[in-house]
Amino acid sequence: MLRTFSSRFLVKFLNHGLVASSKPLRVGNERSPTRGYYTGRTRDPGPGRVAPFRVVDLRSDTVTKPGPAMRRAMAEAEVGDDVMGEDPTVNELQKITADMFGMEAALFVPSGTMGNLIAVMVHCRERGDEMIVGDLCHIHVYEQGNSAQLAGVHSTTVTTLPDGTFNLDQLESKIRHGYPDPHYPRSRLICLENTHNIQGGRVLPLSFLQEVRALADEYGLSVHMDGARVMNAAVAQDVPPSTILQHTHTVSACLSKGLGAPVGSMLAGPQDFISKAIRCRKALGGATRQAGILAAAGKVSLQDMVGRLVEDHHNARTFAQALLDCPSPLFAVDMAAVETNILRFRLQDPSLSPQEFCGRMAQVGEGEEAALGQGIQVLMYPHFENSIRAVWHLGISPEDTQLAIQKMQFVASQHFKEKVRAQ
Repeated sequence: MLRTFSSRFLVKFLNHGLVASSKPLRVGNERSPTRGYYTGRTRDPGPGRVAPFRVVDLRSDTVTKPGPAMRRAMAEAEVGDDVMGEDPTVNELQKITADMFGMEAALFVPSGTMGNLIAVMVHCRERGDEMIVGDLCHIHVYEQGNSAQLAGVHSTTVTTLPDGTFNLDQLESKIRHGYPDPHYPRSRLICLENTHNIQGGRVLPLSFLQEVRALADEYGLSVHMDGARVMNAAVAQDVPPSTILQHTHTVSACLSKGLGAPVGSMLAGPQDFISKAIRCRKALGGATRQAGILAAAGKVSLQDMVGRLVEDHHNARTFAQALLDCPSPLFAVDMAAVETNILRFRLQDPSLSPQEFCGRMAQVGEGEEAALGQGIQVLMYPHFENSIRAVWHLGISPEDTQLAIQKMQFVASQHFKEKVRAQ
């Protein structure tokens, strides 16, 4: 009886169009593995119903899914016990990462948050040590204060500037000089974020990194980079990642954002640092066994997916320019700040909030299918300081970007018409 009920229940849902199907989007005549990653989703409403509608997911580059080549690499991966250092695929990924980053060694960890926390724990060796961070950086805002909660490390902040940097004089003023006076913590670490998430994917200038490192060396501090999107920074600056990372002691870089792996980050630095990091990873529950299945996806990410990041950057700029070109002067965008795959923009009409705009973009509005030929849902988030954030990734093709532009123009025109009617 339960089996019969479950089958009827599922059929009912399918017939009412409530089960979404994901189909890879083919662009032109491209048949390369890279294009195979595009997964603009089409909602199937079921037999006999209206035309399907498209979903363009710009919430984050964390929504990417592994494509056929990556899944095949995962299925065929040679594995072993990584805690014992015997997983050949993990070992190979760590060697590839260290060479690419210009570091002595690297460690595969489950997440960027864990990678950052491990770095803090190794650099700040005693409870009550202090790190200096930007007040808008991911480590300070989005990682649950784990450095204090779990590692006993105190944070002091400097003001994050619009380009993701901070004032070096202010940074120097935050360095404690009174240790071992019992009133003060000991300054140990400076943390940077590149690209900078909250500030809209900004790339830290190489000159700034060089100056921060010089200051750190002068006072005997370490520099750690939250490089969740450091490969985006490298592509934007047209340099190898080692050129960026030569100015840091350590880095944590995500494989699971624009590079498209389902899980994992790489923590890299000196060999002695990584040896200590292995102990911290174990304490945090991040030591996995036959992790080569996941590391295989990471290898594909680093070897095959870096070059295509330029497409994401181009698509983000295309949408940003369309915002500026919109006949209704509804949007404010600083094109000089659109450097990578993250776009942050504002609404200039106080009668339309970011929350309402994102809601309208995510719904198929009245008259939309007649005007556009299909329903389009564009998913994005209200963001910091009353702005809106949209993020491009390997699941979003140029065609998807054009669909998002059409939807944005439709929402803007509908809002303008409503204002005129209300006057």
